[in-house]
Amino acid sequence: MRGATKKVLILAVLMPFLFAACATSQEGTGTKTVVGGLGGAAAGGFLAYGLGGSTAAVIGSTILGGLIGGAIGDRMDAADRRQAQAATHAALETAPSGATSQWKNPDSGHYGSVTPVRTYQAESGQYCREYRQTVMIGGEQHEAYGTACRQPDGTWKVVK
Repeated sequence: MRGATKKVLILAVLMPFLFAACATSQEGTGTKTVVGGLGGAAAGGFLAYGLGGSTAAVIGSTILGGLIGGAIGDRMDAADRRQAQAATHAALETAPSGATSQWKNPDSGHYGSVTPVRTYQAESGQYCREYRQTVMIGGEQHEAYGTACRQPDGTWKVVK
């Protein structure tokens, strides 16, 4: 798998966890797998479409995103996602470009970081930040790059 393709797929998998509300239920792992799978499928398809992929690429990315998202979702618990979301919010909201916000869940052993790399104002007037994130899950490092823009209500929305 080419480096750029791998990064896009990892981004598709990680974004739903970092920006979606945490789902909780009595079922535990089943919910994490479903949320991860659905989020990964949606993000995979959206990213392939946004990058001008063919219909086959969009379908393939949707399926692969769902499978990978389900696997990682099964491994990240609600505490992981809360800590990752808090670090992402802090990085986007207050960290200067190049400064890293870190998180770690001592119970699961999972950890990661978010580093804004560039801030700019889009043609729409929105302020946007490009960022790099790294997540360590089960000894495996996953990296992703993306862009988030501030919405009128003050929240950040991933746009790439």
